[in-house]
Amino acid sequence: MTATLRRVLLDACRDLEDRGLNRGTSGNCSVRVDGGLLVTPSGITTGDLSADAMVLMCDDGTWAGDVAPSSEWRIHRDAYRHRPDLDAVVHTHSTHAVAMACLRRDIPPFHYMVAAAGGAVIRCADYALFGTEELSRNALAALGDRRACLLANHGMLALGATMPAAIALAVEVEALCEQYLAACTAGEPVLLEDAQMAQALERFATYGRPSGPEEPHGR
Repeated sequence: MTATLRRVLLDACRDLEDRGLNRGTSGNCSVRVDGGLLVTPSGITTGDLSADAMVLMCDDGTWAGDVAPSSEWRIHRDAYRHRPDLDAVVHTHSTHAVAMACLRRDIPPFHYMVAAAGGAVIRCADYALFGTEELSRNALAALGDRRACLLANHGMLALGATMPAAIALAVEVEALCEQYLAACTAGEPVLLEDAQMAQALERFATYGRPSGPEEPHGR
């Protein structure tokens, strides 16, 4: 099972780079395993990355081997503690998410797809130095019961029940940041009302289920 998950992480890193969400050594991802997590290593470019380089960590933050885990391992470990319903975490430095994070602005309800992250707003966490417990605490506070947040002057965090789900959400959040920033260049975006976002959230509650209503994308 661990060998399979190592390959899942390697494929995820390549996918994120192919999509332009991460470059070089930026960003990281992980999956939950019994007693801890499997996380990408520190300081290795995607091109040089191998499945064997993924770091198996215990829940207490210890690991074995010559390769150090990502400096952001605390965010991943704490996210799994905070959200036992989710098994994959993606952290990116994607261009438009970083731009929004540098503005230290939440993503407001300008589009119903904001609800894909589980709330009417995608929050921006307070700034803290990368790799610190403070950053992890700030990220968890911004996440709450949601599946994505921005990290001030840093990037974006997306969580999922599976790695494909976490990547899909990261792609959506990046797109929302790009769309919102584009809308702001033309004027002040009109925000959806609370009741309208509540309807969108209700639709997302049954998204993808065969017996559910029409999918949010209309597909």
